[in-house]
Amino acid sequence: MSSQLKIYCENISQYVDIAGGETLSEIYARLKDRVATEPICARVNNKTEDLSFQVFAPKVVEFLSGDSASGRRVYIRSLCMLLYRAVHECYRGARLIIEHSLSKGYYCRLEGVGPLTEEIVASIRDEMRRLVDRDIAFERKERLRKDVIEIFRRQGLDDKVRLFETIDDLYVVYYRLDGLCDSYYGPLAPSTGSLKVFDLIAYRDGMLLLGPSPSNPSVAQTPVVQDKMHRAFNEHLAFNHIIGVANVGELNETVAHRRTADLINVAEALHDKKIASIADEIARRYNEGGARVVLIAGPSSSGKTTTTKRLAIYLMTNLLRPKMISLDNYFVDRTKTPRDESGDYDYESLYALDLDLFNQNLNDLIAGKEVHLPTYNFETGTRMFKEKDKMRLEENSILLIEGIHGLNPGLTPSIDEKMKYRVYVSALTTLSIDDHNWVPTSDNRLLRRIIRDHKYRGTSAIETIRRWPSVQRGEQKWIFPFQENADSTFNSSLIFELGVMKDYGLEILGRVPHDCPEYSEAYRLLKFLSFFSPIGEKLIPPTSLLREFLGGSSFHY
Repeated sequence: MSSQLKIYCENISQYVDIAGGETLSEIYARLKDRVATEPICARVNNKTEDLSFQVFAPKVVEFLSGDSASGRRVYIRSLCMLLYRAVHECYRGARLIIEHSLSKGYYCRLEGVGPLTEEIVASIRDEMRRLVDRDIAFERKERLRKDVIEIFRRQGLDDKVRLFETIDDLYVVYYRLDGLCDSYYGPLAPSTGSLKVFDLIAYRDGMLLLGPSPSNPSVAQTPVVQDKMHRAFNEHLAFNHIIGVANVGELNETVAHRRTADLINVAEALHDKKIASIADEIARRYNEGGARVVLIAGPSSSGKTTTTKRLAIYLMTNLLRPKMISLDNYFVDRTKTPRDESGDYDYESLYALDLDLFNQNLNDLIAGKEVHLPTYNFETGTRMFKEKDKMRLEENSILLIEGIHGLNPGLTPSIDEKMKYRVYVSALTTLSIDDHNWVPTSDNRLLRRIIRDHKYRGTSAIETIRRWPSVQRGEQKWIFPFQENADSTFNSSLIFELGVMKDYGLEILGRVPHDCPEYSEAYRLLKFLSFFSPIGEKLIPPTSLLREFLGGSSFHY
């Protein structure tokens, strides 16, 4: 080959001669004996691209397998288009709606075919497998936005038409599979033959699309029971239907028609109503001789702190006296903190807490004794006791304990079960980008955390993004397995919040340098935010949970 250009291939730590215009797939074909992984996509100058990407200039390239973070997203997106193509073949005219992640998979509904039977789901699954066997290419296309809108209009994808009519991109990327078009906010796999591991099963009144297991990518995920999470999602989906905002296109139309104030007021009222309902149930159990300890748990940036403070207010209207304790103050000294597999301090571990002291304090408080509570100094990584931090429970007092481990039975083994009431808080985002692209709850929380860390902790987006995989591993191990232990689930997402966070996110993420690995995630989030019309924050009340991240809250943190 006559050498015209060089790329640097991270997989082999070498420069490679290429001809201008070669695709990543063609480059890999020449390097596959030296690259240890079979790629599903590649990172090019810290942007994730599909393997049809043509290289016309010097680049840094890293080929990524399906079990990398970016590769898993590519795999699942591609499975979604595979499912859409199979539904179109088996039940032409049916509407496929992929709503959210649930039970280790992705919950889907199918409108226009009547009740979803096992036989219907099996016929779609069999068609997906036939498409995999045919090894059909996912063809990347890019055309004028108005032309793509017409393509989707002809296919009956009104949700995508509405979305693209509310954004101002001149050109739009979409994909074609066996003559059928769809769009996703990220690259897809080279072909259907890359998607050999999946399952599709009937689940409740819909279907569950299951990708490869992270622990064993050669087999599909095994679903877990998440009935309470399913109900929490359905409650908000019903609310979305009532207010007429189920996807980003409809949200953007609401902004364009200046109906944002009404949307904010109704969404905040829904939060108030749910918290009041939880407070009423806690008060009922308290008056029946139980519920002396309320444990509020949830993953990072779910809004646990504001939820706890608002719950305290509603408990007071039920004539109870809430006393609040943060689990963060029970961290062991940093030198005794367990470490994760990377060697970093594992603050997500249950055993990063002094469980003996915590349970002793709880038992003493319930027995009516005065307790000297600890305070954890995050700067020095040590525990201290301040003279003012003493607590005794008075008549009608109830303890509110906020922290990520509240649902874990190992946190409070010495406390009688009837005395505990558990609340799970998470941003269970029910807003979809369109019928085939949901808003991941983890992305919603990551954006909250990026903004909060930048605003209150002086932490850059680079550091927050770098730390996020470790946070997620901790959540998978210490939080999510215990979700179904909750007595109540509070969905802390607000349907308008991504529009409000857009300008904050663009400004902070825009500072991430292109030459650092974290730019790949920053770029993905920037692309994600580009779908949203900005919403000003002046209408957000000071009691809003969103104020915990934006600032301007009437609560003290």
